Amino acid sequence: MAEVHLSKVVKRYGALEIVHGIDLDIAHNEFVVLVGPSGCGKSTTLRMIAGLEEISGGTISIGDRVVNSLPPRARNISMVFQNYALYPHMTVRENLGFGLKIARQSPAVIEQRVNEAADILGLSPLMDRLPANLSGGQRQRVAMGRAIVRNPDVFLFDEPLSNLDAKLRGQMRVEIKKLHQRVKTTVVYVTHDQVEAMTLADRIVIMRDGHIEQVGTPIDLFERPVNTFVAGFIGSPPMNQLEAMIGSRPAGPVAVLADGTELPLPPEFAGRVTADQAVIVGFRPENLYPAGHGIPAAGQTLDMDRTVSLSEPLGTETMLFLDFGGREVQAKMLNPRLVAPGERMPFKLDLGHLHVFDRASGKSLRA
Repeated sequence: MAEVHLSKVVKRYGALEIVHGIDLDIAHNEFVVLVGPSGCGKSTTLRMIAGLEEISGGTISIGDRVVNSLPPRARNISMVFQNYALYPHMTVRENLGFGLKIARQSPAVIEQRVNEAADILGLSPLMDRLPANLSGGQRQRVAMGRAIVRNPDVFLFDEPLSNLDAKLRGQMRVEIKKLHQRVKTTVVYVTHDQVEAMTLADRIVIMRDGHIEQVGTPIDLFERPVNTFVAGFIGSPPMNQLEAMIGSRPAGPVAVLADGTELPLPPEFAGRVTADQAVIVGFRPENLYPAGHGIPAAGQTLDMDRTVSLSEPLGTETMLFLDFGGREVQAKMLNPRLVAPGERMPFKLDLGHLHVFDRASGKSLRA
């Protein structure tokens, strides 16, 4: 069983601590994505799992072995890097089999594993080409194939798609997802792209400044972010966040925005907020939509007229920018029509999907 366990793992460079005692359990065959802004410690964490960085404290286990002191070659992991790291003078076939050759596997075993990997990744027609004669996506598939042939316990991916254009990134996401379904091996994947994280992961680990902010399924993180950082990081476009004060009304608490707009809060916040509490109220762009151009709310809505300052047509939807509560926010228009800057339109805000965070701590106030 290729489970991966991190317990109180620390990384220091001299006096500078950049990973601060993180704990993480990754199940056998699970696809876990580490995501966060540049410098958050995600790649360093991956490299510590791989053995390319020594840990400064804590324990890393792969399966039933503590691997703190084991070199990379003894951990039975395979790593796919951002820059492919192919040998330019070797053919695709030779690149795929080189690691097995160094490990002194028999020619028959090498041929079998190389052909299996080539079949999985659609590389069979390319076996006699050199890397210089391959596209970026083909090179990345060769790098993945070189990892597959080793039959590792764990696959490690370090931002493997960042060098590809947008179309190829989308195609390779599908390839990686299919690969995981076929090979069924534990995967730890690092990216700064939250769309990659949402589309690939069984669970996402969101990191910031060497700490883990939240771990959960993509839906968990999207619908129940634990703080304003996660709320703003997950989702494209990100969640709208507005400063507000809590007001007490006979029907229940409301969030009072800077311009005096009152947002009745969902019942789950009753008893969790207090009058005059400073909060951040958040809502996704899809929960603010022009009347007749959104997913109808199941419950209460706030109806208003607003002037659109900018529109971004995206085909099946249009992103609209408008002033709300004294700040510019984004709304999503489904089944769109042409919207001119300065046009005034009726909007609906789905109040059942409001998020409320304590302004001082940034923590969610949801039950």
